[in-house]
Amino acid sequence: MTAELDLEVSRIIKAPRDRVWNAWVDPERLAQWWIPHPITCRVVSLEVQPGGAFVTEMREDNGPFVPHLSACFLDVLPKERIVYTNALTGGWRPAANGFVTAIITLADHPDGTHYRAQALHKSRADREKHEELGFHDGWGTVVDQLAKLAETKT
Repeated sequence: MTAELDLEVSRIIKAPRDRVWNAWVDPERLAQWWIPHPITCRVVSLEVQPGGAFVTEMREDNGPFVPHLSACFLDVLPKERIVYTNALTGGWRPAANGFVTAIITLADHPDGTHYRAQALHKSRADREKHEELGFHDGWGTVVDQLAKLAETKT
């Protein structure tokens, strides 16, 4: 990680890695935590494999769903790592306005799972823009929502 280009959130989730992983790869579960509440998320495509599409939409106040994320999975190591970027769309197609590559890692921890999300940017300006848009609040909120879901035994 490069401090002038990248941002990170990290937290211990008091649930086994399987449960955290399943919250990531199950479209119904992902929709429950992927966007800060009260915004609603719809998972359009979740092909969790290299080259697979990762497309979500969001809706505020019962309005229409609008695009949220259109990305491509670059690397997937089950229960350990997910890497995706919005510089590409599914099938490795170049995207018009790529902004970030994310690396999500899951590791065992005595209290459950160490969850780490890194946002890598091509320039300091993009990193600063992402921070100004509320990276820590937004990504922190969704990690809290993920933890709440994963920590609930279902």
